[in-house]
Amino acid sequence: MNASPDRGAPLRLASAGLPERVRKTLKRALALLSDELDRAMNRTVVEFEAELFRLAGAARNPGLESGYMQALRNFRLNRADLVPRFMIGLESMLAGLRRRPAVHASRLETGQIDFRDLRLVEHAVVDEDTVLREIASRQESRAPLGLHLLGQRFGVLAAAPAFDAERLPLGPHALCRAMRDAAIGLDIDYDARLLLYRIFDREVLAGYPQMLDRLNASMVDLGILPALTFVPVRARPSAVAANEARPAGATAAEAAPASTPTAKAAALPAAQRPHTAWMGEARQSAGGGDEVAFALLQQLLSGRRALIGKLRSETPPPRRQQMSTHDLLGALKDLQRQPTTPVAKATGVHRIKQAVLAQARQVRGKAASLSVDDNDTFELLGMLYGQIENEIRDDAPTSPLLRALQLPLLRAALLDRDFFLHGHHPARQLLGTVAESAAKWLDRDELDPQLAPSMRQAVAEVVEKFEDDPAVFANANARLQERLQLHARKAEMLERRHVEAARGKEKLQIAKLRAVEALEEAIGGQHLPRFVRALLNQAWVDVLTLTLLRQGGDSDDWQRQLNATCGIIAACGPGDAPEDPQLTAHVEASLGLVGYHGEEAAVIAQRLTGSRGDDGDDPASRTELALKLKARVRLGEDKAKAAAPELPPRTPTEQAYYEQLRVMPFGVWIEFVTNQQGDVVRRRLSWYSTVTDHALFVNQRGQRVDERSLDSLSRMFAGGQARLVTAQRAHLVDRAWQATVDALRKFAGRGDGASIGDAPA
Repeated sequence: MNASPDRGAPLRLASAGLPERVRKTLKRALALLSDELDRAMNRTVVEFEAELFRLAGAARNPGLESGYMQALRNFRLNRADLVPRFMIGLESMLAGLRRRPAVHASRLETGQIDFRDLRLVEHAVVDEDTVLREIASRQESRAPLGLHLLGQRFGVLAAAPAFDAERLPLGPHALCRAMRDAAIGLDIDYDARLLLYRIFDREVLAGYPQMLDRLNASMVDLGILPALTFVPVRARPSAVAANEARPAGATAAEAAPASTPTAKAAALPAAQRPHTAWMGEARQSAGGGDEVAFALLQQLLSGRRALIGKLRSETPPPRRQQMSTHDLLGALKDLQRQPTTPVAKATGVHRIKQAVLAQARQVRGKAASLSVDDNDTFELLGMLYGQIENEIRDDAPTSPLLRALQLPLLRAALLDRDFFLHGHHPARQLLGTVAESAAKWLDRDELDPQLAPSMRQAVAEVVEKFEDDPAVFANANARLQERLQLHARKAEMLERRHVEAARGKEKLQIAKLRAVEALEEAIGGQHLPRFVRALLNQAWVDVLTLTLLRQGGDSDDWQRQLNATCGIIAACGPGDAPEDPQLTAHVEASLGLVGYHGEEAAVIAQRLTGSRGDDGDDPASRTELALKLKARVRLGEDKAKAAAPELPPRTPTEQAYYEQLRVMPFGVWIEFVTNQQGDVVRRRLSWYSTVTDHALFVNQRGQRVDERSLDSLSRMFAGGQARLVTAQRAHLVDRAWQATVDALRKFAGRGDGASIGDAPA
């Protein structure tokens, strides 16, 4: 965890010296969260005491029991200070909104890294900070869009660039820092503090996304960027997305399908909001039925049948006796109870319909037909399945499960028309979960092998137990969601490890940039031999970089290395500086810290300190040393990136995508076109650096699968080889249903009008 910006006495908003409007806005934000945080912190206190007491009672070791009871006694003595200290810490961070200094922003273009925070600490402190960082990072991944918008608004209040999640006052990292500072004064040991942090995560941060929504809404009411919304990168339409892209000149409001302002406002976020959830994670949907919308669907189906009838020029079939919906449900139930029959394994809804009518003819002795409503249900589900099958892999291990769900889904749709109209229907949710596990955007190895048995069990439960009660779908889907949530958490943890590794590389690159900057400042305009400058730029820069990483920019060791740098420059400069054996020994020892051994470190140290001059020196020895240095892998060196060819300047379109990518929240999903047929694969943009231009991608299991530069990514967006996955396009079944409705409109000659039953993502 980064340290709080102010190490002294806590600041208060009343004495922070902020502009009046900024102070009032921050006071309102703090007051908005105070009541909820106070209640949640009180629950944390109660739960913590109860957990300590329970652990003391369950301890098998008298020493452990004594430790838990001592922690409980100390906590009870100081518990009254926890909540006030926590709230004072948050207020201090808000009051210091404009006091955080920028660190070399001119060269690094970032204010994220404070080298005073990079130092060697005790292992317990590292573990404690790691736990808090994981808690904060988990909350950061739960609400990336809310944090992004709030960071932009706090940037306005601070008269500074937008805040990222780590520096954002009232952000998850700030809450964890305030909790750590408050817990330190409780006089409880390390293990007890870790327990307190876990309970804090469960009781306080569980509702953090909702807190962010209220904070953003409050600032909108106060006029702080009231029109701010996230507009994702819009790629050129390709063969895959031709039916989903709107005209290039259309604005967001014009593209919204609804006609009223309220409907437009409700539809716009789904079209623009980036998709950040893992596979199978639950999403919010509107509830309620819509008989008017279903009637409109029937009109579209009637127009489609009429057009097809004109094209075929066939004689209308004779009138037949209609099967009641009750008899139809009974026939479907009989088919569902016969899993070994070919009909139960039918590969299409149309074949099931034919089998039901053939069976009715055998029973009644004459041909039968379905009612208009029932026939429409079969037709709609058949069209929906046709669209779904266009987006799934036939060789996926879960694709047969979609066919096994056809009979139960038919019965559920006949009983409840909401199946077509709303994404919240339990049967449709289960269908969506199973369908996404077989989507074409998944690689063959991206589906966790442990998920397939859980999905088979859920589908088997529905096939065996569904008796007209949609709760069977809900129960099966709930158990499947538990497994999917576990899968998502595992993927999230694996992703976090990759992100931490990438951030470590970024810190190394930042330290290297600062080391080069410090060396250039020390050299100034002095003339140095070419070979000495090469040694400085390679060997000695590595020493400076490592010192920054280990000790920090305000440490005595860093100052000693700067002094040694000045001594090296003086010894190798045009003047006649005396030899300094202590400087030579110091340089040799420092080179040993970055991997130079024995004679090699001694030779470099002698050349850098003037103990061995160029006069009379064997050129072959210098060449040999230069070749060794060139072959050596430097600290943080990326040879693949260094060998990459230099690309031409970005076009205006590519530059626009590049600027958008640099402000995109972490965790968005991007589709990459993999071949000329338009097949795509989804990758999650887990992290990127505006300093190194490096972007990290993982798959659905959280495994690192790709690393690109933002520059190359912007060129792919501009070329139509990559596109952002928005919430509207994220879920396969919802997208397949919208494609079905669009197809019906085209048959009816209505164009792309208002969406019907388009479940919000």
